[in-house]
Amino acid sequence: MSIFENFETKLRAESKSIVFTEGADARILSAASRLLAGKTLHVILLGDPDAVQKAAADAGFDITGAEIINPTSYEGFEEMVTKMVELRKGKMTEEQCRAALSKSNYFGTMLVKMGKADCLLGGATYSTADTVRPALQLIKCKPGVQSVSSCFILMRGDECIAMGDCAINIDPSEDEIVESTVETAHTAEIFGIDPRVALLSYSTKGSGKGETVDKMRNATARVQAAHPELKVDGELQFDAAVAPEVGQLKAPGSTVAGYANTFIFPNINAGNIGYKIAQRLGGFEAYGPILQGLNAPINDLSRGCNAEEVYKMALITAALI
Repeated sequence: MSIFENFETKLRAESKSIVFTEGADARILSAASRLLAGKTLHVILLGDPDAVQKAAADAGFDITGAEIINPTSYEGFEEMVTKMVELRKGKMTEEQCRAALSKSNYFGTMLVKMGKADCLLGGATYSTADTVRPALQLIKCKPGVQSVSSCFILMRGDECIAMGDCAINIDPSEDEIVESTVETAHTAEIFGIDPRVALLSYSTKGSGKGETVDKMRNATARVQAAHPELKVDGELQFDAAVAPEVGQLKAPGSTVAGYANTFIFPNINAGNIGYKIAQRLGGFEAYGPILQGLNAPINDLSRGCNAEEVYKMALITAALI
């Protein structure tokens, strides 16, 4: 049974709900029809109900059972405004909150915040920033976590690996690397990966010098001290992380070097380039970015996504609950 079949089985037993911010998009409607047909999730589509129903009918998608909500005519809109003013006290006026909530990205995020939905998936037409910003402002970080990070899950046949942070933090601090390492290891576990986490660099165990080398080495030591249950090593070059003959030569005795399946990059340049090389040249399917560290699952789609990717990202998002 594939990981996605496992997710489907798990979710059918849990009666969770997901809100899609772009309810009239054909890719969203395709995914929604599959989720509804399989009784996998309760689906909430945002948009004008007539427009959403027409788009579904025109494309031949059955969305019977979906809840369609127009933000501007939502019965609980005033309650939502009041709550958002409270959450954004001193940062946004009531007028600004009202204007923000007329947009589906903020409205959908508030549905999750207020317990009307369990999770959210957006970004089919919105930018990553427009999906992440409301989450940071309204959902906020879970207790004990100071920053949001992301990871991608890459699959090729039965092989499954995790890479972080490839989409959110441009030049993460040592503290942010520590948090994203722990969060990415936990995300990997959800996908059935027994994480062996390599903090990557252009240096292996002091072979090179530089600020980013120090950052990755120090972050490794901090994660190892705080989470002795995790298999973590660094700093490691990529070949030392994945090739046993190199890893055990450069880091003899390491439980990670040469056998890593979870990779932490020093910055977004390396991470974004790295996962796309794996995707395009390595033949991996990439799912993400999966946002980590939030109080509730909020995830972002690529604007170039297809319906299959939307469906699988919906399963992933709900499985994180």
